[in-house]
Amino acid sequence: MKKIYFLCTGNSCRSQMAEGFGHIILGDDWEVASAGVEMHGLNPKAVKVMAEVGVDISNQSSKLIDTEYLNSCNLVVTLCGDARDKCPMTPPTVKKLHWSLPDPAAATGTEEEKLNEFRRVRDEIRKLVLTLK
Repeated sequence: MKKIYFLCTGNSCRSQMAEGFGHIILGDDWEVASAGVEMHGLNPKAVKVMAEVGVDISNQSSKLIDTEYLNSCNLVVTLCGDARDKCPMTPPTVKKLHWSLPDPAAATGTEEEKLNEFRRVRDEIRKLVLTLK
């Protein structure tokens, strides 16, 4: 089974959403995980907007990068520059992709405007995960 790792700074939004879509879109062909260079906890807005599209990530948790898992991956996807820059070195057998996505947790405005930014990033992540199929 192939392994994929979605990485972002705090493993609270972007990488969690990517992991959720990965489980559904990539199916049983891939072992899917996510992590961060820090742990910021699972963002409730990420849980909410994923539930809107039928993906339950409420049981996922914020985790730090596991070097052993990282080094055994077929593909590592970083979802922000911070994760790309701080990701530990991997063997040459590990393919890396970088998706530069804004942090929806940094959105400002009303609650609805913040949720709309989460939705926008969620939809972009879904499109990108679909390209991996």
